[in-house]
Amino acid sequence: MRTIKLVVAYDGSCYHGFQKQKDYETIQSILEEKLAMLCGERVVIAGSGRTDAGVHALAQTVTFTTNGRIPCPNIVRASRSLLPRDIVVLSSEEVPEGFHARFSACWKVYQYRVLCGAFANPFRVRYTWQLPDELNLEAMNKAAALLLGTHDFSAFRSSGSVDSPPIKTIYEAGWHTEGSELVFRIAGDGFLYHMVRNIVWSLVQVGLGKRSEADFGAELRAKRCEFLNEPAPAEGLYLQEVCYKPYPER
Repeated sequence: MRTIKLVVAYDGSCYHGFQKQKDYETIQSILEEKLAMLCGERVVIAGSGRTDAGVHALAQTVTFTTNGRIPCPNIVRASRSLLPRDIVVLSSEEVPEGFHARFSACWKVYQYRVLCGAFANPFRVRYTWQLPDELNLEAMNKAAALLLGTHDFSAFRSSGSVDSPPIKTIYEAGWHTEGSELVFRIAGDGFLYHMVRNIVWSLVQVGLGKRSEADFGAELRAKRCEFLNEPAPAEGLYLQEVCYKPYPER
């Protein structure tokens, strides 16, 4: 029995999230169907995490076990003709038995993209949160710096999530510009349901001048349901990277 690790990129716009669901087309269901054709047997994949409907991945990791003998480079080549154009296998490798896309991960990186302007850009509507007002980048970065370190993120977890430990360590959190877009990058050892999108929404309130850095700090220390919060739109969120070695000391 072989264990195969794939790195997959996808545009989540047309899918009901990553996880397989009855009566809905998802990234997992499509990958399992096409990999079964390549391996000649039923395939069940595990992802490093679940992305919601409309959320994208630049480098999602999945693993599966198989008795099939197809060489790993052939999986990459053959998948190009089998998968839809918005799902791409970037790499494939055989890994030691017991390696798991989710449980072996040490830390992850997400990015969130915001586009500000008086007029919406129809070509970026599926890939950014578009706002008519300008944001104060300096204020948002001061607030984002409060995220660094180990905290209880219960206040930024949406209801309906699994009962996972709320204590997470954040290694990086900050905004920068890429062309006309503002990009939030956050790296940590784990993330709760809607945690990144809830954080982005609150940081944008700081950028709009509706909340202060101190307000954001109070939210970080609060318990659930103690302040108004909602997830930023799914289309701006990307799973950027999943790392399987400890975060490098700096």
